[in-house]
Amino acid sequence: MKTLIIVESPTKAKTIEKFLGKNYTVRSCMGHIRDLPKSSMGVDIDHDFAPHYITIRGKGDVIKVLKDEAKKADRILLASDPDREGEAIAWHLQQYLNVDEKDCRIRFNEITDKAIKDSVQCPLPIDMCMVEAQQARRILDRLVGYGISPLLWKKVKKGLSAGRVQSVAVRLICDRENEIKEFVSEEYWTVFAHLKAGTGELVARLTKIGKNKAKLANQSEVDKVISKLSGLEYVVDSVQIKEKKKNPSPPFTTSSMQQEASRRLGMMAKKTMQTAQQLYEGIAVGGTVTGLISYMRTDSMRISDEAQANARAFIEAKYGKEFVPAKPNIFNNAGTNIQNAHEAIRPTSVDRTPSMLKPFLTVQQYKLYKLIWERFVASQMAAAILDVTSVSVKAGEFTFSASGSIVRFPGFTQVYTEGKDEKDKDKEREEEGKIAPVSNGEILPLNSFEPKQHFTQPPVRYSEAMLIKSLEELGIGRPSTYAPIIDTILARCYVVREEKQLYPTELGVLVVDLMKEYFTNIINVEFTANLEKSLDMIAEGNADWVNVLSDFYVPFADTLSHAEQEIEKVVITPEESGEICEKCGKPMVYRMGRYGRFLACSGFPECRNTKAITKSLDIKCLACGGNIVQRKSRSGRIFYGCDNYPKCSFVSWDLPIETKCESCGYQLTQKVGRDGQTLIICPNKDCPTRQKLGADGEKLPTRRGRKQKENNSANQKSKPPVRRGKNNKKTEA
Repeated sequence: MKTLIIVESPTKAKTIEKFLGKNYTVRSCMGHIRDLPKSSMGVDIDHDFAPHYITIRGKGDVIKVLKDEAKKADRILLASDPDREGEAIAWHLQQYLNVDEKDCRIRFNEITDKAIKDSVQCPLPIDMCMVEAQQARRILDRLVGYGISPLLWKKVKKGLSAGRVQSVAVRLICDRENEIKEFVSEEYWTVFAHLKAGTGELVARLTKIGKNKAKLANQSEVDKVISKLSGLEYVVDSVQIKEKKKNPSPPFTTSSMQQEASRRLGMMAKKTMQTAQQLYEGIAVGGTVTGLISYMRTDSMRISDEAQANARAFIEAKYGKEFVPAKPNIFNNAGTNIQNAHEAIRPTSVDRTPSMLKPFLTVQQYKLYKLIWERFVASQMAAAILDVTSVSVKAGEFTFSASGSIVRFPGFTQVYTEGKDEKDKDKEREEEGKIAPVSNGEILPLNSFEPKQHFTQPPVRYSEAMLIKSLEELGIGRPSTYAPIIDTILARCYVVREEKQLYPTELGVLVVDLMKEYFTNIINVEFTANLEKSLDMIAEGNADWVNVLSDFYVPFADTLSHAEQEIEKVVITPEESGEICEKCGKPMVYRMGRYGRFLACSGFPECRNTKAITKSLDIKCLACGGNIVQRKSRSGRIFYGCDNYPKCSFVSWDLPIETKCESCGYQLTQKVGRDGQTLIICPNKDCPTRQKLGADGEKLPTRRGRKQKENNSANQKSKPPVRRGKNNKKTEA
């Protein structure tokens, strides 16, 4: 019997075809073949929101191939991705190709020989609840977009658009920016006592004055406290040593993978998902193409029994029996609307270690696979055991405290520890390390006091990782939507990314303010989260999709009508920069583009002169004596160059310093490594030693001892940004 299997991507098709015999043909539909039209709303509101689907332009050749193959086949199986969007694609294919079979749908969470063959033997019906949930989401987004966007065109500026979920994401970023602007920093002090403990020293912080928490607002208060402390005796009041278990993090969901890839690898959400897709669809390893990870759009933490058993066997063989927990680690999702048919993101075979696969993967693929593999293996390992020592020292009415911890058993940390945001890193550093041994009643001589001044800090701006975490916690969006949300708000110039932080643009603030005033529900976090819950209920068969749309649209239509009458024309006056256009003499103004702000002539369109905004750094260019300035590449990434360009072509991704490399004379640069250490390096790929120093000038190991392939990858990564001078010629450092 001839069987045609239809998947979404050509790579996936090639991988699957290798697992099946000659009676199977696998073809790709290249994603969706039908969608709502771009030129009109495509939704009949008066007839139960009936969608009008059309064939997507450019899909004619793909559809012809699928129809021709369908005529030759005795059976057609639809194998699009195992999520709501994949279910909708399968339904569109079934409708378009007139697939009669009731059981025509196959689903698998990993692309391996066993998973594919098992799914082919057990086809299922298309899940119409999931199809209707996806259809409802698509129609909701169309109602909002085609309702509000034309209004923004008319009242604000052509080309604007408003998305249902994206608008809430922009609001979060705008609200955070307002918090930062309104934040009033407050001064506070901490006092540390350096106490002699045997041959060592115990550093303890003042925590209580009497029964109250020690709060010192200024230096005057600190001086008074130190004056009282100077003549007192410091006696150890208590010493407590407790065992603390530190459990491993669960295997990755889509959200946690994107967050960790951002923190640990500096990968943007879009790039993370593209790379994960490649690992899922299949990589040629030793001549055999196979999927290396399970499906990457998931909010489930579940692990199959087989994968768990394999992981436990691998851990025992590799690290020892003591690293295997007595009972398998089970992780439960906090939410209730989880697609538990899915698994967490994991390697399809734990035996395919990162080092084994490295020769077959690109740099990005290797880094992400290594992260996924280590996280999964660690999730199935025993807890780490720490001995935490807490010491309390009394001096009259004053109480000082010190704590530290040592690792008694590393457990899962032998393989992996989760990345931390800066605020969490600081707290963790305070708790780490061994402290000097002391005993109850011991008198500790005072060596010195160390008062420290601090200022309360405003909330930090969102990074991609932090925004994704917030969207997930608030119940906004779903695994497949996080990366597109960020990509969309950046593309629409509502938000810009600078040094990994997300800033709202003037345009983004303007649109959010209008939405807050006239479309309160659309921009409301709780309302959007509840709408997501309604879509989940549709997918579970517990709500009717037409009723959900009707409940939304009736009040929305009234709001839209009111806004059209009330909103007046908004005139956007560009901010003057103080610079004069060297071509026509008119003032230069700040404009907003896809990659952030730039300078443009106010005489546009007669004068089309534009310039990048540069920031002078008071650092000399050692190549020509000019000044180093900060610039932005076309992709929005910050780099550094000489202000004498194009006469001087020096450029660097890392911040230059006014020191030359001892080996080649190239200007050195500095960067912060993953461990937070400042490194001074030579960016010249042809340097004979590739000088690399710590911030204190100590020489660190260089790259020259690695394999040539690794060298080539590192050099490619550190290649300086290319500039185009006259006649479009490329110049680089």
